This record gives sequence, C-alpha cells and structure tokens, in this order.
Amino acid sequence: MIASSSDLITVLRQYNPWWRGASTADLSTWRRRAFHDILSWMQSPPAPRALLLSGARQVGKTTLFLQVIQALIEDGVPANKILYAAFDHPLLKLLGLDGLLRLWREFEPETDGIEYLFLDEIQTIRDWQTWLKLQVDFEKKRRIAVTGSATPLVTEGQESGVGRWHTLRLSTLSFYEYLHLKKIPVPSLPDLRSLAELFDWAPVQFARVAADVSPMVAHFHEYLLRGGFPQSTLIESITAAQKLLREDIVDKVLKRDMTALFGVRHVLELEQVFLYLCLHGGGLLDMQALCRDLELKKPTVNNFINLLESTHLIYKLPPFGYGKEILRARYKVYLADPAIAPSVLLKGTTLLEDPTALGIAVETAFFKHVFARYYASSVGFSYWRGKRDRKVDIVAEVQDLVIPFEVKYRAQDTGIGDVKGLAEFCKTRKASRGYIITKDIQDFSILYLPFDVATKYGTVPARIAKVPAPLACYWLGKTELDSLNGS
Repeated sequence: MIASSSDLITVLRQYNPWWRGASTADLSTWRRRAFHDILSWMQSPPAPRALLLSGARQVGKTTLFLQVIQALIEDGVPANKILYAAFDHPLLKLLGLDGLLRLWREFEPETDGIEYLFLDEIQTIRDWQTWLKLQVDFEKKRRIAVTGSATPLVTEGQESGVGRWHTLRLSTLSFYEYLHLKKIPVPSLPDLRSLAELFDWAPVQFARVAADVSPMVAHFHEYLLRGGFPQSTLIESITAAQKLLREDIVDKVLKRDMTALFGVRHVLELEQVFLYLCLHGGGLLDMQALCRDLELKKPTVNNFINLLESTHLIYKLPPFGYGKEILRARYKVYLADPAIAPSVLLKGTTLLEDPTALGIAVETAFFKHVFARYYASSVGFSYWRGKRDRKVDIVAEVQDLVIPFEVKYRAQDTGIGDVKGLAEFCKTRKASRGYIITKDIQDFSILYLPFDVATKYGTVPARIAKVPAPLACYWLGKTELDSLNGS
C-alpha cells in the first residue's frame, strides 16, 4: 500500500467528523423529499436489502447522505456506529471495500448494535456487486446505502445482486424544490395529490388560482435557465450557473467518467453525439441523419447513446405500442435537465427569446417531473404518433390505464382544434382523460372533447385538463410519490 494506516485513518476521520464530536460544516438545513425516503429506509428497512441512490453527478446525493447521518445521530445512534466514505478519493479507492472496513475497525473497535454504512461512488470499486451481496446476505446488523453516478450500478451483476438492493433514482431539483432551496415566496396554492383532482374543480377555482400564481412564471423561466442542480441553483449569476453546469457536470461526465467507467477512447466523437442531442432534444432521434452528419457508424452511435443514458444525462422514450407496431420506430430523447442544452450551446438568457427552444426546454422540464414522480410505480413512458402527423408527447402507462400528455407552450389559448393528436389518442385508446401543458397562466381549465369513452366504470365524457407549465411542474414536484391510478 502506498499510504500508511495513519495516513488512511486521517483521510477517513476527515470524512467522519462526528467520530470526534464535530458536525459536518456548511450542511444545508433544507431537505429534499428523497431525504425522508433514505432516512426511513436506514431506520427501518422494509426488506433485508441495501439502498442504492442513483443519479447524475452534482445532483445532491452526498448532501442527502450527510443529512441522513446527522439525523441518525440526533435520533440517538452512536457516532462510532456510522461510517461514510467516498471512493472518488484515490487513497480510499486503492484501499477497497474490505480494506476500508478493516481500517474502520482499527480506529473504532466493533461493538454490539446496528452499523450504518454510507458509501459514495461505489461503482469505481471492482466487484462491488459481489461484496454488497455478501454483506446483505451475511452481515444482518449492517444497514448499507451506496451511491453511484452511472446505471452500471443497476444493470451490471444483476444475477448475483437480484433482491440485494433497492434502487432510489434521484433526478435534478423539481421546480417546487428549486423555489424552496432559493427561499422564493410562493402563493398559497391548493394541495393536489394528483393532477386528476383538477377534473373536479369549478371554473371559479381555476380563475382564482390563475390570478394568484402569475409571479411564478418569471421564476419558472429562470429555473429553465439555471437547471435543477443544487450548486448552479444557488449561484447568483445565471451565466456563472450555466458555466458550472457545462464545465463541472457535463465535461466531467463526458471526459472523465466515460473513460474511467466505460473505457471510452473516442471522447471527441462522444461529445459530438451529445452536442447533436442538445441541438435536437425532445424530438425523435433520426439515427440515419445523425450518423450521416457526424460521419459515424450506427453501432458506435448506439453505444454512445446508451452510455449517455447510463450516466443519467438523457432519457430515451420508446414509441407507444407493442410488437410490430414499434419494431422499426425511433426513440425520442430528452436531456436530463432543461438547462443542459442552453448551457452547452451558450444560449444564456436568449433561450427565452426563442419560442422553439423555449418550448423544448419546457417539454424537457415537464417530462423530468412526470418521470421523477412516477418512475417508482412501475410506470412505462412512451410517445405516440398517429395518422396525419398527429402526436402525443408523453404517454404514461400503468396497469390498464394510459394517460396522455401534450406540451403546447405558446402564447395563444388552446382550443379543440389544437388537440387533434390528444383527441385521436383518447378515442382510439379509450383514454377518458388527458393533459395539455400550456404557457399562459390564464389558459387553465377543462376542455371537453366531442365524444364519450367506454371504460370499465361505464361510458364517460372525454376531457382534457389544460394546466400552465409552472403549476404542473410545481404540483408534480410537491406531491408525494403515489400510484398513477388517480392521474
């Protein structure tokens, strides 16, 4: 070993200041919704599994771990029963998982009681899956939470790790979380457990809420520019926030993680593919055009896109349907956060002056909110294309329900003639409800389609809820995770 035990213990003590009675410096008192999920799992796990917190770099995983550790200590857990380590530190990476535990025991001898292990960026350690499996199977007194910035945490070693960990995927900040982190006053709004509750509202309720939330529009636009990464959210200058996002998050993932985790050698070509997706985000992926424009082979591009998805920089949506209906269809691609494209493309605040780019940013933000809220509920997400180029941007499927969403972020009010895609989908797929995400705060109401839909509960009128984007994202970010059955 290139470092002595005393050197390694010094590093470990810096990561675990509570061992010497100190607190973690500059730890935010504001807590995300995921904090409660992690704390609950560590205090009383519903199953004998480890907890795997997966998400992009700089999305806030480490802060959540430190906040949970602080809460455990405040709840009476002895400080010496809690171990935190980050394996992006070169010495701890060389030490490995078993070496880390031996070092801990040198400093803190084993005693009776539950032990709590918090391990950051575990994907950098070889054979982490086997180690975690053995810990879960044979060390019943240990509760283990790990983080990683790449999907290999979930996909690799599945055979040996089945049933050994529960995955909690962390997206960038929701609009609701963004407002609270920046301490922006929010008008008193009705609490909705589901957007479906809007179908029971009276017209006066829509008018009253619309009048109250006008100030939120400017903050929503700034959210689209800054993005949902906690560090960039708190920087005063939007230009500096976008620079941080571009350099500290995107560049590190593309130039460091892709090489270290996946052995990517052609980083320049990878960057070109990512830039192409930034220019065409929210649209159907034309693989032939991409390969032609960048002069790359299709297997290479497919591999790069899968890697970008693995590191949580993009989402891929398949077409809605089954069997031959989707075999040759194209994927739709969203970036992981609406601010990524304007940051990479150096758009700055000019994004707000470009209706097309702004619409894509809003659609990206809305999809991220829907995905973050419902991904844990076994929901499938897709898009739909019908006849005469009619479309639905997002379709959520759960059990026997399909819920369509269309984003129309434009100045004019949305009428029956603007929802032909949604109407065709609802009629052919027997969906009694759908949603239009609008721009104007006043474009907020229920739209009745000119037909009824037969459901298992009887024949009901087909209706569309028109919801302004700031409100839709606010409510989706605020409400607790639940089933889409009510949506």
